[in-house]
Amino acid sequence: MERFHLYGSGCEEWPTVQAITRDPSPPTTTLGYALFATRWLQAPLYFGLVAAQGVYVYKFFNELWALILRCITGQATETYVMLAVLKLVDVVMIANLLIMVIVGGYETFVSRIGLQGHRDQPEWLSHVNSNVLKVKLATAIVGISSVHLLQMFVDVHHTARHSLLWGTVIHMAFIVSAAILAYMSGPMAAHAERAHHRDHRADGPEPARPPAAVSIPAQAGPPPAETGAEERIRAAGFPARKALEEFDAEHPRAFDRETVARLGKLDFVATHGNVVFVGPPGTGKTHLAVGLGVRACQAGRRVLFDTAAGWAARLAGAQSAGRLTEELTALDDCPLLIVDEVGYVPFDAATSRLFFQLVAHRYERGSLIVTSDRPLDRWDEVFGGPAAPAMVDRLAHHAEIVRLEGESYRMRRATSEWAG
Repeated sequence: MERFHLYGSGCEEWPTVQAITRDPSPPTTTLGYALFATRWLQAPLYFGLVAAQGVYVYKFFNELWALILRCITGQATETYVMLAVLKLVDVVMIANLLIMVIVGGYETFVSRIGLQGHRDQPEWLSHVNSNVLKVKLATAIVGISSVHLLQMFVDVHHTARHSLLWGTVIHMAFIVSAAILAYMSGPMAAHAERAHHRDHRADGPEPARPPAAVSIPAQAGPPPAETGAEERIRAAGFPARKALEEFDAEHPRAFDRETVARLGKLDFVATHGNVVFVGPPGTGKTHLAVGLGVRACQAGRRVLFDTAAGWAARLAGAQSAGRLTEELTALDDCPLLIVDEVGYVPFDAATSRLFFQLVAHRYERGSLIVTSDRPLDRWDEVFGGPAAPAMVDRLAHHAEIVRLEGESYRMRRATSEWAG
């Protein structure tokens, strides 16, 4: 597919996107369905691990109660307290290992749990796969082994020398095996990613790759031409067409790639969540906001983009015409609104109330992406009157806040061109 950029405010022409056609895959046989259904035989195993975790919970509080009694009666020495605390830490780490195996293993090998958008979803679960799970288990085992070895050295006077020697050797073996597993998982993951792209690539020449190494995955799904995405992209009012895959992730000094990759799945739109990009000018906030907006258009959702000043003029015009409520209701047809450049132009109390009405109307009803040059706790410098705290409270309640730090990409480019 041809990659095309728009700059300026003149007339633009969009390239024709050819639909990707593929021969239909043969239907899965009854035997294949039966074999695939055998994965449910693993479900009782994970419930058994849940029972084992209950045993560790009992063991933890039993050890804790014994430690408290020894401390109250004055029978606890410093060495005993240290060993008891290490034993408690050991139990907790094993319980963490169990949870990782239970949740991650069930999600990977049995069935999806469907935690997308849940406020308590573990961070590691959003990008878990068999390779990631193996590496995390190996590192957890190394941590548990470290605690065991530390217990032996703390109680060195009551530990045989050969036990210390073999404990150290076994611990080093765990470290080496975990390092080898982590080293091998990199090429395996890269090979799987290349295979995935080969499966989803159209017949014809491979599209040009972005110049910078970007960790944001490409969107999976039907081609834009099949879903009317180009019409939605044109109607969104983007200042330029940007893609998440084209973002120069190596430019910002601080940049949460995993969070942006997770946002690229658009789960926040389905759950009516918000996204706030905060950082100095030129760090890529608008690029990321437009990239998410374009991806939402390609996923079949309507999007509207404008600067904060543009939204202020739009809302003020609707209020002057006596149709502010109708305007806010009409915006419900767009699951995603993008408000760019908050902070560059201060607003009076009347305009701040209009922004509050927009945020309050979309609260838990629609999604907002906001870019700003200052954090939310300084928005009182932008929005006059008492509306700023209430607006920030509603905006941040279900929001992912992504901070970008670094020098301006445009200034860096201009400086390099001048030096050249």
